[in-house]
Amino acid sequence: MTNYSQFAKLSPFELKDELIKLASSKADMTMLNAGRGNPNFLATLPRRGFFRLGLFAVAESELSFSYMQQGIGGLPRIDGIEGRFERFTADNYGQEGVDFLRRALSFVRDQLGLSASDFLHEMVEGILGCNYPVPPRMLRISEQIVRHYLMKEMVGGRVSALDVDVFAVEGGTAAMTYIFDTLKENQLVKRGDKVAIGMPVFTPYLEIPELDAYGLTEVAINADPEAGWQYPDAELEKLKDPAIKIFFCINPSNPPSVKLDERSLTKIADIVRNDRPDLIILTDDVYGTFADDFRSLFAVCPQNTILVYSYSKYFGATGWRLGAVALHQDSVLDAALAKLPGDAKALLERRYASIVTDVSKLKFIDRLVADSRTVALNHTAGLSTPQQVQMVLFSLFALMDEHGGYKATLKHVIRRRQAALYAELGIDAPDDDNSVDYYTLLDLEKISHKLYGAEFAAWVEKEFSANELLFRIADETGIVLLPGRGFGTQHPSGRASLANLNEYEYAAIGRSLRKMADEYFAAFSKKKV
Repeated sequence: MTNYSQFAKLSPFELKDELIKLASSKADMTMLNAGRGNPNFLATLPRRGFFRLGLFAVAESELSFSYMQQGIGGLPRIDGIEGRFERFTADNYGQEGVDFLRRALSFVRDQLGLSASDFLHEMVEGILGCNYPVPPRMLRISEQIVRHYLMKEMVGGRVSALDVDVFAVEGGTAAMTYIFDTLKENQLVKRGDKVAIGMPVFTPYLEIPELDAYGLTEVAINADPEAGWQYPDAELEKLKDPAIKIFFCINPSNPPSVKLDERSLTKIADIVRNDRPDLIILTDDVYGTFADDFRSLFAVCPQNTILVYSYSKYFGATGWRLGAVALHQDSVLDAALAKLPGDAKALLERRYASIVTDVSKLKFIDRLVADSRTVALNHTAGLSTPQQVQMVLFSLFALMDEHGGYKATLKHVIRRRQAALYAELGIDAPDDDNSVDYYTLLDLEKISHKLYGAEFAAWVEKEFSANELLFRIADETGIVLLPGRGFGTQHPSGRASLANLNEYEYAAIGRSLRKMADEYFAAFSKKKV
């Protein structure tokens, strides 16, 4: 019989690899890996638009070059591009991707008030990848479109897109790397400073502050599972400590998948306004687009908040590596830079002197861009232009979806999967207006209690450690769940993604877990006798 206790001290990601290895080794069962957050759905229409736009762009390139040698093109011309695009859409009328591009151009011109010719030229050059990203932070019109999307989805229009700067990055993880590096390099956080972390949280975000490069002291802001995974007032009160330089959270949370409620948003805003106007807030809102009536902390504390968003989950684009960092143009980070002591300013003058004539006017977000390329290579910074084009098309797709059909469909798919899992497990699915249900946290003790009572639950907790239960589940059912404690939860649990398998597979997970529980209860009953 396998000695599962040998895995007790493994880190969460090493544990995950061992769970997959164990589950996939069973020839008589199919492995169901519910541990991954990579969705098995994706937005097809903006991708159709991307590939159709590529064909138009190549034709534009070939049109502009004087040589007749096949396979050689030149830089596209802006003169007459709008008329040529109209002919392209007419010649390809009825093709979904082309129709999407036609409507997107109309939306950019008529709803956003941007130049159609400038937009087309930027998109054509961008998808061809024939020029460096200029400006390096983000292409000019692309930034305007993306900030409209972010302010609509993350803020509900409560902050003007005109007051926001955006840096396009290689996904949310790159954003976090750049932000922590620039905070350190600009002495806005120093070794030994406190960083408050909303718990539970995605495991790497627990590890980043502890790295030798930063040496920050973590202060846990613990969500209460009995209160719908919201932060109690007493926990949020910790943010009043002036030694805490930054508050970092994922909203909606990972793994509970619960958005901050109005009470929490108001409480944090009050603390910032009355006690901590200098507090820096870093929020990762990747799951916000799955929530009903979502509001980011950027909506209530815009000057204090660094907003990170990734296109990976909502659009099924993890391989594209598309993310954005948004800051208010009147940010406390820029105010903090201005208040640095003279010796710190002198160091930063030397650091950034090669890229600007007046370093004191270099905003934090532009320092992010420079630091992403070790400053000296600032001129080659920026997300690749084809990536920016796909980001823009994703953004326009969502902006033009006035009735929210895409969002409603994804929510419906995820919630059907959750219902199938819990129906076969034999207990009620969680019911919380603040839950987005991208993940579900299976509390092993609570499930045991609901199925067979407190005495059985106590026996399970006594007999098996949380990690041992996950290994038994993988071994006996072929199901892979991630350990909840790896995300900072305080109770034995397993995280199941509701995004990466099909509905019948979630039903199979529910059945397998119930069968396992029944077998354990039978063993428990025999021992009682």
